[in-house]
Amino acid sequence: MTSVSASDDRFAAFRHSSYLRFWAARFLTTFATQVVSVAVGWQVYDLSRNPFDLGLVGLIQFAPSLLLVLVTGAAADRFGRRLIMSLAILLEALCAAALLVLTLRGLTSVSQVFVVLAVFGIARSFFGPASASLVANLVPPEDFANAVAWNSSAWQTATIVGPVAGGLLYGLAPEAAYGVAAAMMVSAGGLILSIPKPQQHTETERPSLATIFAGFRYIRSEKIVLGAISLDLFAVLLGGAVALLPVYARDILELGPWGLGLLRAAPGIGAIVVAVWLAGHPIRDHAGLVMFFFVGLFGLFTAIFGISTIPWVSITVLALLGAADMISVYIRETLIQLWTPDRVRGRVNAVNMVFVGASNELGEFRAGSMAALVGTVPAVVFGGIGAIGVAALWAWLFPELRKARRLDGRV
Repeated sequence: MTSVSASDDRFAAFRHSSYLRFWAARFLTTFATQVVSVAVGWQVYDLSRNPFDLGLVGLIQFAPSLLLVLVTGAAADRFGRRLIMSLAILLEALCAAALLVLTLRGLTSVSQVFVVLAVFGIARSFFGPASASLVANLVPPEDFANAVAWNSSAWQTATIVGPVAGGLLYGLAPEAAYGVAAAMMVSAGGLILSIPKPQQHTETERPSLATIFAGFRYIRSEKIVLGAISLDLFAVLLGGAVALLPVYARDILELGPWGLGLLRAAPGIGAIVVAVWLAGHPIRDHAGLVMFFFVGLFGLFTAIFGISTIPWVSITVLALLGAADMISVYIRETLIQLWTPDRVRGRVNAVNMVFVGASNELGEFRAGSMAALVGTVPAVVFGGIGAIGVAALWAWLFPELRKARRLDGRV
């Protein structure tokens, strides 16, 4: 693979009109998804008053990504990623519209909501691999790292502002939340369809077990990709503390609901600041070492947050935690996409999406169950120390990843 020079232009990716439309569509979709998630959470709890149902909301949406992993990635490699992404967004819009109709008719049972969420999860399971793989077809390699940084900033911004908007819209009326979300998703689907058909290496072999499992085989054989994907899984599995933030806000820091909002927003704010900085200051050398260093910092800041009892320290440390995580995510995602051949990129991204989803879901379960056994503070501190250990162990297990230097070529 020939090395190319990363652009110094902070807005390099946006110079490509196709990427600009993609970025806007992805932001709108993520924003609308957050609005739906908040509205569904409130509505389900209003109907059942059962916290277990809130857990099912997340599980039902994640399950299709796991169950369909062999299908969604293969589809992204065999068919046009632009088409799959747009159809997935429009299916999400239909789900939001279905929730709107059910609400207007007077929803009385959560089972109807769960059916719609299952379809919504199926749409998201196809959206993930197609959208992650499409970026590399829209920008040249020298602008890809810049595109990753802007993608991350869009996602972080939407996940911070989206829930706030969802809460305000739901406060006006549940119908307003679902209606706005559906409209945003229809607009996003139209933006993706307006992108000129990009060049893509499409899978032409007849479907077989060999082609279906090609993504798994490539990940196993390519140590750079295997190390990057598994590092994310285990670091987040151990270091994730989001599920325990309500405990800190109420019992440890005594901040109340408004403080919980600050705690939830702090990592995203730190990540956004760093993502914008990375867009103009790409990492040019020693990418592997930089990544491991910041995964270690992620663990360190998690441990410090765990023992802090001073609100401003806790909020600051969470912002630094988000900043450190953003740098490691930026490097991992860039390496995974550029080190993966286009012919299997969809299947590799499908596996990556499952790993990311599993790390978040299982990480919250790990934190909650350990907190119940040994206490909240020890659970968070142990998780942070564990993430530091994972960074050190993976640096030793995957020397190829540790020695990776540039993000724009295999040199």
